[in-house]
Amino acid sequence: TVRIASGRKRARQEVQLNAANASLGSQYRSAVKGVQKAVVGGDKGKAAELFKAAQSVIDSVADKGIFHKNKAARHKSRLAAKVKALALAA
Repeated sequence: TVRIASGRKRARQEVQLNAANASLGSQYRSAVKGVQKAVVGGDKGKAAELFKAAQSVIDSVADKGIFHKNKAARHKSRLAAKVKALALAA
């Protein structure tokens, strides 16, 4: 157990921050999966719409430092390529 008051406060804060970060990570995964399912389903309109929303979520998570901005850029790039390939195939 932590004896110092600032340490106890820090421990309380970490619980809240960890929950917030986990929630953001979950939002990110859901957004990416939504786009991927639309691409696999062949629905180019829905895929483009979900990709637009996913970009916002991915940028938000990267801005908050949940993961690195280069990882965000990589994921956006790969999703964009899949959506574009779907649009070109049609």
